[in-house]
Amino acid sequence: MSVAEQWRGGMPGPTHNRSTAIRNVSPVKLLAVDTTSERESVALADDLVVLAEARVRAHGHSRQLLPAIEFVLRASGIDAMEIEGYAVTVGPGSFTGVRVGLSTVQGLALAAGRPCLGVSTLDVLAAAITGEAPTLVPMVDASRAGQVFAAVYGPDARRREDPQSVAAEAIAGRVVGPLAIVGDGADRYRSEIVARRPDALFPRRSLYLAAALARLAAPRLAAGEGTSPGALRPLYLRAADIRRSGP
Repeated sequence: MSVAEQWRGGMPGPTHNRSTAIRNVSPVKLLAVDTTSERESVALADDLVVLAEARVRAHGHSRQLLPAIEFVLRASGIDAMEIEGYAVTVGPGSFTGVRVGLSTVQGLALAAGRPCLGVSTLDVLAAAITGEAPTLVPMVDASRAGQVFAAVYGPDARRREDPQSVAAEAIAGRVVGPLAIVGDGADRYRSEIVARRPDALFPRRSLYLAAALARLAAPRLAAGEGTSPGALRPLYLRAADIRRSGP
């Protein structure tokens, strides 16, 4: 596994009840997984404190995800059964990545009897730039010419409009007033956006999202918003591209 960046800190806590019943607890230790883009990442957090993180440039999500999870467990000195909750980005993003992330988290959580939380990739990106402007527009590259997956949020990262597949400059152009834009879609189509909205802000944020996901998910899981693994659902905004093989 090629880990782009990794770090560790903190001390392991006590071992917890290993009951396999699905139950909503106030999680102390949380494993967060993001495989919605080529910037795959895994983070292990103790409430809002990230203890260990693995960042990988994904060339095969299924091959690198489990080694990344094993790395953060070793780096933090925490046993897998001490994890009390799981969080995963459910899309939009790479269709293959979303499927791999969800199925992996579902399997781990089911085996451990722990609750899960699925979070939109756009929600995580919006939360990362909270307060940067009156309107926040996270954008995920849709891997289709000119298109991004995007949504409009208020300054507190509360969603104002449903996610959609749209031209990057079109959604930026119809926003009234100052706006901040973030995400790999914003990076890819920055020139098109600036041509329509030269006043747009582009706050610099890491696009390895697992640590931000962990901080966003921890209080929600503590509040009882966790679900059973089987209740997790992907967020797809368009059908997958299917290419015919052969001549």
